[in-house]
Amino acid sequence: MSVFLILTLSPVIWGQENDLETILTEVSQLLARRDYSSALELFNRLPPEHRESTAIRLMQASIYNAAGRPADAQRIANAIIASESNNTEALMVLADAAVLENKERDRRNFLERVIRINPNHARALNDLANISLKNQNLRVAAGYFDRALAAEPDNGEALVGRASVYRYTREPRNAERLLNRATELYPNWARPLHERARLYKGAGFYNDAIEDLTSALALEPTNYWVLVDRGTILMDINRKQEALADFNRAIELEPDVFMAYVYSAVLKDEAGDYAGAENDYTILARLKPDYYFAFEALGVLRMRNGQWALARDAFLEAYRQAPREFTYALLAAVNWMRAGRQTDPRQFLAQVIRTVPRDAIEYPMLRLFHDLSGDSSVTARVESESNIYKKSQMLYYLASYHDIRGNRTLADRYYLMIQDIDAPGTVEWKLTEMILAERGLGIRAER
Repeated sequence: MSVFLILTLSPVIWGQENDLETILTEVSQLLARRDYSSALELFNRLPPEHRESTAIRLMQASIYNAAGRPADAQRIANAIIASESNNTEALMVLADAAVLENKERDRRNFLERVIRINPNHARALNDLANISLKNQNLRVAAGYFDRALAAEPDNGEALVGRASVYRYTREPRNAERLLNRATELYPNWARPLHERARLYKGAGFYNDAIEDLTSALALEPTNYWVLVDRGTILMDINRKQEALADFNRAIELEPDVFMAYVYSAVLKDEAGDYAGAENDYTILARLKPDYYFAFEALGVLRMRNGQWALARDAFLEAYRQAPREFTYALLAAVNWMRAGRQTDPRQFLAQVIRTVPRDAIEYPMLRLFHDLSGDSSVTARVESESNIYKKSQMLYYLASYHDIRGNRTLADRYYLMIQDIDAPGTVEWKLTEMILAERGLGIRAER
């Protein structure tokens, strides 16, 4: 950002002395490699009269920000502002440092100071627009982007940003017009292609979206989010092996970012690579523990392997993250009972029952697993349930209850009833399919 801006916009510096030009060229090369420490060391080789110039000090401060050292950047920028209160680039350095320190209010204040000094400062206007966009304040974001474009009609950030607002406000033709302009002006920039691909995806033009994302990857082969976005579209059009390749590549590039694991785990699970899916879900659960679907999936995979205690622990964690999803408590109880004695989850279930509304269908089912009696009244309640998805879910727990209690014939009857209802999409449906296949029952066993 501002580092490269300073290098580009400082003709006074360039050509003063061969040594200075050589050093700044080396700095630019090191910045391209993100070797910020080496770039900063080069400033010590500059003669004092150059090292103390405002332009050089701003460049150094910007590199400190890029290196993740905001305190050093602030020290330089504040010293410049002490003598040059209207230096907008020093204020931009402080705004960038505020980002690193997660001080969003300070950042906004610095940016607003910049545009009070220079109402046409495009980068400050774009940054304020992006803050508004992040906060879903589309009208304000549009206003800032429009001001940036009025000041600089060919400003790439403003073209792409304004197009994003048009996409969110469902004005695809205006969005496409600006993105077409951006791709023409900046043919070596991946972002306009990426944003246009999102526009095309939303409109259902999947092939056009993939074409743009492929072009973006040609420009930026290591762009994590381009890979993830292309992978999701490939999933949508059932090109799952290609999608998985994109997600795997994204994981190689950014192994600590969670999003690609969400999709790769699903694809591996669907393909029967259960070990691979379990590995991905395990990493996903570590990276984003509040994503309770990862624990749900781990529970299912461990049930497939007969690892009842591990499955119990996974569902207990899912329930802890989503305490209003009472079926996770039931799944934990099912696995708890399979892993040991049937009375083992009683204390846990007693705590859960106190939080469940009496009119919820889960309430009598939880009581059944707690009391280990009263199945006839629970069965009547389940059979009268009008919501087919709820009915299917509760039939699974009735089947599991009788399975654990040793009445396999009755359990199988309920599993087959779930199949007849045909209400897919729940974890209980998936578990039922697994059991039917294992036992050679029904049409699932024929597939």
